[in-house]
Parts: sequence; C-alpha cells; structure tokens
Amino acid sequence: MISLTDPTSRAKGTPMRHVTLIAFGKLKEPWLRAACAEYEKRLVGYCKFETVELSPLRTLEEEAQLATGKIPRQASVIALCIEGRQLSSEQFAAWLGAQPNEIAIFIGSSNGMDESLKAKANLRLSLSGMTFPHQLARVMLLEQLYRACQINTGGKYHK
Repeated sequence: MISLTDPTSRAKGTPMRHVTLIAFGKLKEPWLRAACAEYEKRLVGYCKFETVELSPLRTLEEEAQLATGKIPRQASVIALCIEGRQLSSEQFAAWLGAQPNEIAIFIGSSNGMDESLKAKANLRLSLSGMTFPHQLARVMLLEQLYRACQINTGGKYHK
C-alpha cells in the first residue's frame, strides 16, 4: 500500500499528496504566523501544502458558496466543527492514510460553518471538547497534520 505521507513510498509517477487548508480570516498575531510557518515548513517533505485564506462574509451561506469553489477536485474533505469526532493522533493519522492524494480542510469563520459545507465533509473533526480561537485552532491542526505524517512514516516526533 502507498503511504499517506512518505514520499519514498509513492509508486513511480504517483503525485505527492496535496493538502489545502481553507480558512476564513487571516492570522493576526506574529507568533501565530510564525508557528504556522514552522509547521508548513516541516510538512514540505510529506505533502504539497497550501493555505487559502478567505475574508469572512455577511452570511454563513455566502461563506459556504465561496469555500465550496476552493475544494480541489476529488478531494477528501475535513470540516473542523464543534460537533465533529474527536480522534487520537493515531486515529487521525490512520484516517489520513486511507485517503486519496487530495485533501481539503475547512476552518470556518468565528460565526461558525454553514451546514451545507459540513455536509460535503468526509470527516467532521473536533480538535477538542474545549473552545479555542480559530487562529489557534489552525496552529493545532497543522501540528496534528505534521504529527500524522511522522506517525505514518515511523518518525521520532510522535512518542
């Protein structure tokens, strides 16, 4: 089986995994931007990672329409939402490992996420039962993506 994240395990000619993070709002604090940049740098060896930052709109329905247009074709979709499943790092890594080469992840605006966008998700994911600012959730998500890559390749980061 071809691994989710290990570039050396891909069959010849198989494209590297592409992960698109679609988030409403920009990272405002320098320390949040630095943390995201660090994890994005770490992900380079495992996937092509792209962040698409969208400006929040007047309604959740308008945001859903805008975000839907950013989903890569044939992508598995993850929606970060409070009612989503809470997975261990190992479970998240296993889920990612079973997905095709395209993954899109949605982080809604501070107003939430329209149900039509959640309905497109292959996985509704909750990072915790606690509430976190959306910007911090982005850092936490990137850390978990990197951790999943390490788990799936037998790296030393995850203990």
